[in-house]
Amino acid sequence: MSQTTRRGFLAQTGAAALAMTGPAKADAANDKVVVGVIGCGGMGSSHARTLAERKDVAVAYVCDPDSGRGAAAAKSVEKAAGSAPKVIKDLRQVLDDKAVDAVWVATCDHWHAPATILACDAGKHVYVEKPCSHNLREGRLMIEASKRNKKVVQVGTQRRSSEMAKQGIQALRDGAIGEVLVAKVWNSQLRSNIGKAKPSDPPAHLDFDLWVGPAPMRPFQKNLLHYNWHWFYDFGTGDMGNDGVHQVDVARWGLGVDTHPTSVAALGGKYFFDDDQEFPDTQYVIFEFASNGKKKQLVYEQRIWSPYSQEGEDNGDVFYGTKGMMHLGRGGWQVYGNRNEPGPGGKGNVSLPPHHTNFLECIRAGGKPAADIEINHPSSALCHLGNIASRLGRSFRFDPEKEQVVGDEEANRLVRRTYRDGHWAAPKGV
Repeated sequence: MSQTTRRGFLAQTGAAALAMTGPAKADAANDKVVVGVIGCGGMGSSHARTLAERKDVAVAYVCDPDSGRGAAAAKSVEKAAGSAPKVIKDLRQVLDDKAVDAVWVATCDHWHAPATILACDAGKHVYVEKPCSHNLREGRLMIEASKRNKKVVQVGTQRRSSEMAKQGIQALRDGAIGEVLVAKVWNSQLRSNIGKAKPSDPPAHLDFDLWVGPAPMRPFQKNLLHYNWHWFYDFGTGDMGNDGVHQVDVARWGLGVDTHPTSVAALGGKYFFDDDQEFPDTQYVIFEFASNGKKKQLVYEQRIWSPYSQEGEDNGDVFYGTKGMMHLGRGGWQVYGNRNEPGPGGKGNVSLPPHHTNFLECIRAGGKPAADIEINHPSSALCHLGNIASRLGRSFRFDPEKEQVVGDEEANRLVRRTYRDGHWAAPKGV
């Protein structure tokens, strides 16, 4: 099959995925989907290795502003696939290549939305890591870019493709614990003190200007890269957006709410770490939803200085219903009824390959992916709203339709962000 014909097929099936008109005929079922992996940290490298092992995918590019990380990812791809991808620093080179069908965006949080929007506009399908956005406004722009270009956009909340998690959620839908009114999420684990650092020159192998991208420019400091950017306002979303978003997404899924909350309240701050981290190490956030005329509640609690597991797991969900409760974690789900009597349950796991397969099948045959951008946006938005309330130390009301904070202009400004003046990747409409 010619490249033109193959790309025409992928474009048509991508359109079907967004239009939901039913699966297209898989004329290119035996043809490889050509991809680029943008961001080669721990998660990006894992994506690259996993994709390289597939027979239906060709990893053509690995891209990272740190040349050392790009080279390491390329070696792992070559080992798995038998051929090495091109190693580049600037994602525009990937997007300019018409042979590339899809990209995996596993960058820092502040690049998720800009890279996704640029990729959709360049005609690529996108798998983007969680949280889908750095701020709430970006999530809406990503939805618009996906629809405007008729491209599939999958977010890396893998539990949506886990058979175990789907079985647990179906049990909730079937009334296993009665009417589900409250969900609780916990993020209880032991993180590290990142210390305090002064501005310094970036290492020679890092293009720091590319790394900062559309975010406001600031001096390099050693405890910013690579992982610790999670804890800085300009680049990350704290651990609520980093690890917590997985469980927050499951909690919203299980509650059956598909919109934003109407009220947000939070307390939190740095109770433990004395370092350069800007986000809370301790958080307690409560969201209230108006769902079909009834109120529902989602609670998020975080202690990232805990040397112990809570309820048997570092991170998990509990659902409270009128007839029982359900624990849903990484390894399974369990219902408890009257006086904690054990009820139905199931075991399983969460992994990357099924989520990759779900995304690739939607590119080829149509349909909406399990963690479609429109599905994930409200979950990532909860993390952003929780961080806003924690940062300001006060509660506020939220308008789900307008996606705006009501009566608090300072909080409403944080629904968006400031971008570097004139940067080529700054999204339009922000």
